[in-house]
Amino acid sequence: MTTTGAETRDVRELLGLRSTAAKTVVAAYVLTFLLVSTTTSPGPGALLAELAAWLIVSVGAAALILVPGDPLPTWTSAALTVSGPIAVTLVLAVVPVPIDGLLQLWPLAASTAIYTYMCVRGRTLLAWAGMAATLSSCVLWAARTGQGASYGIGISAINLAPLLMATFFAWTIRPAARRIFDLREQTTIRVAAQAADTAILDERDRQLRRLDDLARPLLERISVAEHLTDDDRLACRLLEAHLRDTLRAPALVAPGVVTAVRAARARGVDVIMLDDHGMNTTPTDVRDRIHTAVADTLAATTHGTLTIRVLPPHRHALVTILRSDHDDVARVEFGHDGHRLTRPNRTDPP
Repeated sequence: MTTTGAETRDVRELLGLRSTAAKTVVAAYVLTFLLVSTTTSPGPGALLAELAAWLIVSVGAAALILVPGDPLPTWTSAALTVSGPIAVTLVLAVVPVPIDGLLQLWPLAASTAIYTYMCVRGRTLLAWAGMAATLSSCVLWAARTGQGASYGIGISAINLAPLLMATFFAWTIRPAARRIFDLREQTTIRVAAQAADTAILDERDRQLRRLDDLARPLLERISVAEHLTDDDRLACRLLEAHLRDTLRAPALVAPGVVTAVRAARARGVDVIMLDDHGMNTTPTDVRDRIHTAVADTLAATTHGTLTIRVLPPHRHALVTILRSDHDDVARVEFGHDGHRLTRPNRTDPP
């Protein structure tokens, strides 16, 4: 899958996790738990552990909305899984026994929020593993401090409810998200196909209108004339050559060049124009410079054969003009800046 495709299938897009509102919520999360960790700290000696726990859950919350991919990448998921028990253990190591209030166990709520969003990001099993490890930390702490394992379960088990709801939400929303993404891709493909078809039809209509403007007057004159004059025959040859140029050398079909080519052919100059697509991505100013040089060369040529060719991409030169008249042959080359090259390159393949 391409990068663009991976981004369009990122569940963050569907749930708005990349929006300004989501970033505001994460900022509020970070600031709230910073305030809680500093105000509920038992004393100056415990503040370092409290801030370390706060830093861990803050980085985890930011990762939930910043790390791309669906589901979450493995290493990011693993780090989030262990963030809960680590943060809880750091705080439990410094809180008094018994605790002064449940707010001192703020890492339980902070890690529960991380695990609920891990379910949404497609890592439900790891979220439950992290929650189990977090609850186990509380149970072990309560048992080691003589408060009983049941006390540890009592203060932490309430956090299972949000995770359970997030699990059911993920089971519901993620299949729906896949269907939504499939429908979006199908719509995009269909719209692109319709746009391409419309562009083809528009181009066909434009070419038909142009052909009608160019050929209809001459065809109507031929249809009513009993005999074709020399001027009629010349007009037919010039029109046929012009239509051939539009197919073989579209990069050279500019108003000034078309006028100069028609005048040169009317004088008897044999003009051949070829386009091997070297000017497909050429800037407008370089194109204008090339067109001016070609028109000037055509205006200065009174006889012989003039072959004007746009070279293939990645050649040393961009355009070559070959003028031949019996044994007299002259070659002029123009570089990719549109200026004439002083010494024509002879090493490029034909």
